[in-house]
Amino acid sequence: MTIRTLSLRAALTAGAAIFIATGAASAAGLYGPFPVTVKGYEGDKTDSTSYSGQIARHVLHDSLKKLASSGGGDGAAAAREKMRAYFHGSDADLPILAPATKGDFKIKQTTVGAISKGKNISGKFYDGAMPAWPGGMTGRQVLEHMIDRAALAEGGFDAEAGHDYAQLISKFTLGAMAYSQAVDNYLDEGLRADKKPNDQPYKKGAHYTGKEHVWDEAFGYFGAAIHSAGLTPEENYGIAKRKDLTIADANQDGVIDLKTEMVFGPAYYAAGADKSGKTAYMTTIMTAFIEGRELIASAKGAALSDAQRAALKAHAAVIAENWEKVLAEAAFKYAGSVYADIAKIEAAEGEAQAKAYRAYVKHWSELKGFAMALQSGKNNLGATAVKLNQLIGYGPVTMDNRYVTGVNEDGSFKLDRRRTWADYQHQMLKVQALLGDVFGVKARANDRTGELAALSQKLGDQMGAETD
Repeated sequence: MTIRTLSLRAALTAGAAIFIATGAASAAGLYGPFPVTVKGYEGDKTDSTSYSGQIARHVLHDSLKKLASSGGGDGAAAAREKMRAYFHGSDADLPILAPATKGDFKIKQTTVGAISKGKNISGKFYDGAMPAWPGGMTGRQVLEHMIDRAALAEGGFDAEAGHDYAQLISKFTLGAMAYSQAVDNYLDEGLRADKKPNDQPYKKGAHYTGKEHVWDEAFGYFGAAIHSAGLTPEENYGIAKRKDLTIADANQDGVIDLKTEMVFGPAYYAAGADKSGKTAYMTTIMTAFIEGRELIASAKGAALSDAQRAALKAHAAVIAENWEKVLAEAAFKYAGSVYADIAKIEAAEGEAQAKAYRAYVKHWSELKGFAMALQSGKNNLGATAVKLNQLIGYGPVTMDNRYVTGVNEDGSFKLDRRRTWADYQHQMLKVQALLGDVFGVKARANDRTGELAALSQKLGDQMGAETD
C-alpha cells in the first residue's frame, strides 16, 4: 500500500485504520499517525505526533524573509521593528505574511498563533561564533545585524556592499535555526538516555513521551509534509511553490494545513537537489525520520534499551549527513550561478548590466547564507570553513571592484580593497571544487568546475606577464 497506488485521502484513511487496528505507527509512507504510549495517560488524544512549534518557526522565517525586502527611506524604522517582532517574537498574534494563499492554493491558518503560540526564532538560533561575517559576532548577533542593515537598504538590496538581505537572512536562518536545532540538539543531545526519557511524558499531562516529542521536533524543523516521502521531487518542490493544491492537500479538505501539508525550506532544497535525478535526499531523510519514530513507538512507553537508542542514533546520523549535503548542494549551485553572472555583467551595459548585477548579488547572498548555514551545525568544519570564508568573503566583488573587508562601529561596512572579476570567478570555481571534495555533492547544479584548470592557467599566465 503506497501513496502512488492510492489517492492521498485513501492513503491517510488506510494509515489511520492500520494504526487503530494494530498499533502500527505509520502506513503508506506517512509521518504519522503514531500511537499514544505514555503510561497512565487518561486523555482523549490518540495520535502522539506533535511539532507545531517548529512549523510556527518556519512561518516566522518565511514572513521575516518577506519583510527583509521592505526597508529603506522613511520606512526603515518601521521595517526594523516588524522584522524584530518576527525574529524575537511578539506578545501580539502576528499575521502570517508567508506562505499565504495563492490562487486556489488556500492556506488554512492566517496567524502564527493559530499554529503555535509564544514562539520565536531568536531563542532557537545558533549563538556560537560566526567568523563568516565581519565584526567578531555570534550567530544571533549576525542575524540582528542583517536585520538592521536590511531595514536601511531600499528593498533590502545594498548595491554598494553587494548584499541581498532577504536571501542572506533566509538562508542563514535555515541553517542557524532549523538545521542547528535538529542535528545539534534534538538528534544529538536529545537522544541521550537521561535527556527526555521515553518512559516519562515530555511534560506533565503530555500525551507524548520525551523521546517521541524530541524526534517529532527534529522532524518539524526539516519542514516536510507528512506525505512527502510518497511524492516525487517535482511534487514536493511544487508544494513549496504553492502550485498544486491537489497534491498538497493530503486530506482533500480544500485548504492547506501548514502543520502537516506544507513543504518548507530545508525539505524544499532537498527536493530541489533531487530533481536532478542524481540524489534521493528527501526519500532518505523522510525514511530515516519515519523508521526512527516507529522504533520509538515500538517501545510502548518504556525506556529505550541501549540497542534501541543505538538504532535511533543510526537513523539520526543518516538524517544529519544528508541534511548537511543538501546545504552543500545549494551552496555549490549558487557558486556556479555567481560565476556565470560575472560574465553576464561584463558583457552587458546600462539597464541590462544593472539587472545582471542584481541577479549576481541575489545569487551571492544565497551562496553566502548557505555557506554560513553549513557552519552552524554540530560538525566543526575547521579548515573547510576557513577556506570557504576566505574564498566567498564578506561580500562579492562590486561594480567598482571593491568588496567588504570589515564592519564599522556604526554597523556600516568597510570596502577598502579591490579584486578583479576574473579573480573572483576563479574563487567561485574553487568553492565548487572544495564543496565537491569535502561533502561529496552529487546533484552538482550549475557545475562549472570543468573550467577551473583553464582559468587557473589564464590567471597564472597574466600574473607571469605582469612580473616580466
